[in-house]
Amino acid sequence: MKRIFDILFSTSILLLLFPILFIIGVSIIMESRGGMFFSQKRVGKNEQPFQILKFRTMFVDSEKKSQITVGDRDPRITRVGFFLRNYKLDELPQFWNVLIGEMSIVGPRPEVPYYVNFYDKKQRQVFEVKPGITDYASLKYFDENLLLGKSDDPEKTYINEIMPQKLILNLEYAQSNSFLIDLIIIGKTALRILKK
Repeated sequence: MKRIFDILFSTSILLLLFPILFIIGVSIIMESRGGMFFSQKRVGKNEQPFQILKFRTMFVDSEKKSQITVGDRDPRITRVGFFLRNYKLDELPQFWNVLIGEMSIVGPRPEVPYYVNFYDKKQRQVFEVKPGITDYASLKYFDENLLLGKSDDPEKTYINEIMPQKLILNLEYAQSNSFLIDLIIIGKTALRILKK
């Protein structure tokens, strides 16, 4: 049921929003050097790595400086990128990851390998379910970059404070997920984006 829903939902989004996706892609290319997409290695179900797809929101090679973004205007982020991040539009290409089975619409957000190295045995149970585009943690930390922007040491804050809290929520989802819960999370995510 979940897989069928993922395929139908992601296919519908990609087809219906194709004109918007095309305009976004052209806007990214026109503003700064580089392609329209950005891919990054993430850890998926059963700890299998995969390449997550996003619209590029930073200047080329900016991610080499840091794996996280901070504040409401990280200087590495382009003007178009700032707009896309603000409304979560940079995440739209991930519906392709859903369509090919690497992700689900709802599920724990996939983390980069570097931060996965900090997971303990219990936290690694999160890999028993397929990662998703949105989840409880995404809703609670919708403006995570703003929280990190207030920290004197953003990476330390993420590893010691934010990441553990997100994993608690992720594990709760992994242990009690259902189609109804997925629909509720999708609805709450849509409302949160519209409020922006």
